[in-house]
Amino acid sequence: MKVAALFSGGKDSVFAIYIAEQWGWDISHLVTVHPKKQDSWMFHSVNIHLTEKLAEAISIPLVKRQTKGEKEEELKDLKEILKNLNIDGVISGAIASEYQRTRIEKICHELEIKSFTPIWHKNQELILREQINAGFKIIIVGVFAYGFDETWLGKTIDGKTIDAVIQLRKKYAINAAGEGGEFETLTVDGPIFKRKLVLDETSKEWKRDSGILRVNKAHLE
Repeated sequence: MKVAALFSGGKDSVFAIYIAEQWGWDISHLVTVHPKKQDSWMFHSVNIHLTEKLAEAISIPLVKRQTKGEKEEELKDLKEILKNLNIDGVISGAIASEYQRTRIEKICHELEIKSFTPIWHKNQELILREQINAGFKIIIVGVFAYGFDETWLGKTIDGKTIDAVIQLRKKYAINAAGEGGEFETLTVDGPIFKRKLVLDETSKEWKRDSGILRVNKAHLE
């Protein structure tokens, strides 16, 4: 199976690639759609500029396209990328978002290729634990839900961090995997990486009850 992978650099898109490789699939391209607006309906935006370095770290060619991030219209930009790739299907890291899954499937249907979601409807806590147990190093780079504060920015996801997220889920009914936009992540190392991403310079941007860890400078080693 020759597939392209929708790629943001976040934990779930990276983990979907990892699973597909375990299946023996050939991932020919990583596909990044870069929204101009942070509140895109479809696409991750925080530190999306790092996908080029991450693609180099994973050693899979990257295809990238900018979009205005307007609802529904941004799907046309994804379709424009995919129609020019010689692939059998597309994999994505969707877990619970019907909006994302159904729209990716619609594009794939129009292009007569398959859509695969390796972690769809998996247990949210279990996914987090499987990701760190597999050896991925994941950093929280955005928090956007009640219960999170500025101290979460830059945290590495480990057993204690997951326990704290589960407590927030119990208290505030958040999605433990961040699928509802509660938090965003950056994967800097792991079993599919040939080189790791090192963050040289970061800055925190905090407004009221949400914030971002902006990576201003990074390198591979």
